[in-house]
Amino acid sequence: MKYSDNVVNILALKQYKGIGNSWISKNIHGNETIEDIVYMLNSKSNITSAQEFSNIRYKILNELSVISQHIDGAIAIGDSNFPVCRGNVKDSERPVVLFYRGNINLLNHDNKNIAVIGVLKPDIYTENFEKKVVEELVKQNNTIVSGLALGCDSIAHIQTLKSKGKTIAILPSPIHNILPASNKQLAEEIVLNGGLLITEYYTDAKYKELNSRYIERDRLQALFSDCVILSASYAKNDLGNDSGSRHAMNYAKSYSIKRAVLEPKDNNAMYDLNRQLINEDKKIIIIKQNNIEESIQKFENVKGSVTYKQLDLSSFLS
Repeated sequence: MKYSDNVVNILALKQYKGIGNSWISKNIHGNETIEDIVYMLNSKSNITSAQEFSNIRYKILNELSVISQHIDGAIAIGDSNFPVCRGNVKDSERPVVLFYRGNINLLNHDNKNIAVIGVLKPDIYTENFEKKVVEELVKQNNTIVSGLALGCDSIAHIQTLKSKGKTIAILPSPIHNILPASNKQLAEEIVLNGGLLITEYYTDAKYKELNSRYIERDRLQALFSDCVILSASYAKNDLGNDSGSRHAMNYAKSYSIKRAVLEPKDNNAMYDLNRQLINEDKKIIIIKQNNIEESIQKFENVKGSVTYKQLDLSSFLS
């Protein structure tokens, strides 16, 4: 597992009360000594010492050693290869540490990344529509971003692999404990075929923390993508079938990142969020079943191609 002293310093900083992503983004440049960091902490009324900070670092180093065989590396703000966020992102919402397995270069700013997200239980119509969209996106050399969830996320990753494309899975969990567990094999296939797993976490979620991690994962889907495409989603309601996809779409809007939706089908409630977004935003791109290629041409293309191992993914699609 590769990581810099800067990574460990930032993980240690996050243990102090009142030190969040915004403070770290504004104050850490990657070349600070322990003495520098302790001075800044004490200036913020976090009374500490070099010894205490070193003890926290030592604890973190032990935790990283336990999971090192499952992770290729970690990068942090201030490291030369830390990815640039896309769009206009507030300091409080910028990631400061990422753990990864696979091709971290897929987050390079010159790589064209398109997020494809949606409901956990799509119908056959939506599944087939999304597959055609992803296939066309891959044809145009786009990297597909999604969240490794069941349903539309899994369809996006699997279709990308079948189309011999590149895909990034952004996780709400640590890499050594994939969620959902049923997608562990899919995560392996993504890495084996030149893709990427990333997460902000190296420890399991504490009680009641997982919901917020899903929302934080949704923001990463937006800020590492040039466009976010919604396959299908229920709008927020009291029936318990609300899809978290709305978070990613809202983040994309706040970051001024392009958004697109699959054309709603009839009066199917599974497309209620699609309809809502179309009514609210006249600039949103509508991908129609009968002109998928033309709709997608509104996204800028990226040069380059990669050869991938041939996969038999029939088991995932059954």
